[in-house]
Amino acid sequence: MTKILKMTPSDQKPQIENKKRKRTLSGVVVSDKMKDTIVVLVERYVKHPKYGKYFTVSKRFKAHDAGNTKKMGEKVTIEECRPMSKEKRFKVVISK
Repeated sequence: MTKILKMTPSDQKPQIENKKRKRTLSGVVVSDKMKDTIVVLVERYVKHPKYGKYFTVSKRFKAHDAGNTKKMGEKVTIEECRPMSKEKRFKVVISK
């Protein structure tokens, strides 16, 4: 998404701000044993490109949970953010 911040004189180009859309994922908390970190299991339902069979692909993401408020089994939505550690690149947005 581009947004023009301000117009400059006609001999210069306008300043443009580029905003990257953040990826949001939904999943279930499978581990809450770390400090301020949870592990979220995200499952996707995909179709095999050649054979056409549908199957689930699951992946675990580490997400920042300030104050350890989420517990195992809760459904959460996580959003991409700046890298907080070697593997932690998401933060908790909503708990369902």
